Amino acid sequence: MRIAFTHVRVFDGEQVLAPTTVLVEDGLVARVGGFAPPAGVDRTVDGTGKTLLPGLIDSHAHAQPEDLTTALRLGVTTVMDMGGPSTAEDRAVWAARPGSADVRGAGQPITAPHGHPTQLFAGLSGPGVPDPATFPQTSSPEQARSLVDRLVTGGSDYLKFILEEGTVLGAPGLPLLPHDAYVAGVTAAHEQGKLAMTHAQTAETWTRAARGGTDALMHLFIDRPHDDRLVEAVASSGAFVTPCLVLVRSFLGTAATEVAADPRVSGKLDPVWAEALARPLSTWDAPFDDALASVAALDAAGVEVLVGTDASVAVPTTGGQAHGVSVHHEMALLVEAGLSPVRALRAATSVPARRFGLDDRGRIAPGLRADLVLVDGDPTTVIDDSLSIAGVWRGGRESFSATA
Repeated sequence: MRIAFTHVRVFDGEQVLAPTTVLVEDGLVARVGGFAPPAGVDRTVDGTGKTLLPGLIDSHAHAQPEDLTTALRLGVTTVMDMGGPSTAEDRAVWAARPGSADVRGAGQPITAPHGHPTQLFAGLSGPGVPDPATFPQTSSPEQARSLVDRLVTGGSDYLKFILEEGTVLGAPGLPLLPHDAYVAGVTAAHEQGKLAMTHAQTAETWTRAARGGTDALMHLFIDRPHDDRLVEAVASSGAFVTPCLVLVRSFLGTAATEVAADPRVSGKLDPVWAEALARPLSTWDAPFDDALASVAALDAAGVEVLVGTDASVAVPTTGGQAHGVSVHHEMALLVEAGLSPVRALRAATSVPARRFGLDDRGRIAPGLRADLVLVDGDPTTVIDDSLSIAGVWRGGRESFSATA
């Protein structure tokens, strides 16, 4: 299948190109630049007034197969699952379905005995709701290493560790993974050639993670404003940060009702997810401006910030996010924190592709996957335009069209 996008503004994952032509052949980008569409193309897409983006990447979600379908409809072509029972074989089957986003996964996260997130699912049941007993739980360095081995054998693409004592969740006193067990697990992950992701939401656990060798901090510390010492510790560690501001906003009592009501969104969401978007968690009391300032300080210090949502299962203990749509909301919040629209788009395309080692995507360039999103308007100047989706292609196959 050969597709030519003509007269289209291109954000190639790094920079903005003036209206030009992009040729797709056999699922890959073949050419980008000022040339006339060659004879014999199967389809020509007029991009006048539109912008072509690389497929978006959600760097923090917890997805079931149906969530990957929703994500793709909203321009998210790759989902980085940050904790769930799926195996590599499961994820391969899910991603092979027509109309599904691609997915990578950590397997279940390693936590302390009876630690987070086991408390979220106690007494709950239903599709996608995990059994708390299935989470890898340990308090010893030796067992932490064994759990890493088990997860890697089961096909984990990277490892996730939980450092959560419950303060900002409204559940203080949760068991915390001991530091020696945490460091042993991170070290074991690195020995296996895997990235180590760390869930942490307080300044103290962020400091532990940075000192313990984490490759990434999932979430943002919100128990206090940032200071130079903490920001420098993270910057020096080389870790990237996926702040999940959409979740922070929910923790602080603000629902995403305006997102749920957006007509570009409402027709693409199951009612249960629209309800979840409009449900604030309200577990912590602090100014949201402090969170925005923390992200701005990290960014200014050279810490790479990625777009992630923590969209999970639509149960009462979650709220404020939904698969797919919250990627767009997160980009808008990053702009509110001071990033330019172009840099917010990079945080959902080329930056996560590079940090996760996904060398075949995240940019629009010859030889890369034709994971593409066509939007009306120009999100490189007005980030909200990213939701005005005219079409989505995964691997050169059209998955969604606004005119279909």
